[in-house]
Amino acid sequence: MITDGFAPQHFRWASAEGVATITLDRPDKKNPLTFDSYAELRDTFRELVVTPAIRAIVITGAGGNFCSGGDVHEIIGPLTRMAMPELLAFTRMTGDLVRAMRACPQPIIAAVDGVCAGAGAILAMASDIRLATHDARTAFLFTRVGLAGADMGACAILPRLIGHGRAADLLFSGRTMSADEGLAWGFFARVVDADMLEHEAQALARTIARGPAFAHAMTKRQLDMEWAVAIDTAIEMEAQAQAICMATNDFGRAYEAFAAKQKPVFRGD
Repeated sequence: MITDGFAPQHFRWASAEGVATITLDRPDKKNPLTFDSYAELRDTFRELVVTPAIRAIVITGAGGNFCSGGDVHEIIGPLTRMAMPELLAFTRMTGDLVRAMRACPQPIIAAVDGVCAGAGAILAMASDIRLATHDARTAFLFTRVGLAGADMGACAILPRLIGHGRAADLLFSGRTMSADEGLAWGFFARVVDADMLEHEAQALARTIARGPAFAHAMTKRQLDMEWAVAIDTAIEMEAQAQAICMATNDFGRAYEAFAAKQKPVFRGD
């Protein structure tokens, strides 16, 4: 469980009103990831599973950029000198970060400005909602460094967000997707002015945090689980999920508030 004294070493952390904000903070290099920051992010999202006080998460970058991917000198260089078992341990560890992001019950909002490339694009992709500025430039650039576009779940998740053909375009070419393209394709939910990005992301996160946390977690889980099932199966899964939500105290509170013409206060139980 993450407590009030949580002080990560490789990114900034802040929490208020049920919203946690993760800020990648190496602005001089456009916020790249290292072996240690990958692992610390993975471990943080794992701990969020048992941190009910946090009800929504914003992930962003400092200095006008989101994340430039793996650090060239601290990750890419060392990888060229590793044997296959070490390489596989690394790629599994990076994949575990995406697993942890998808498994944590809190909705994750990526607030994207400037460069969003490589593993940075994956962090945005693995989030539940993506907001961007007009200057956001997103690139799944693995092929440009001699690697497959099949990285950290990209071949599974990206086509479901923007369609197979558009995902293939980005993953084969490694080209940059503009903010306008990302909005038109459904990758971004909203494009805002740079000076409004933090405000919009935090406002959305607070709205989510004030909602029914148990039901939000159920929605996130079903969005993932229903990717690979038939419609009949999905309908039954949702029938069971909704029946469980109807047994929560939050559902009763919502009815009582509606009957009294008041706004419900959700507590996540």
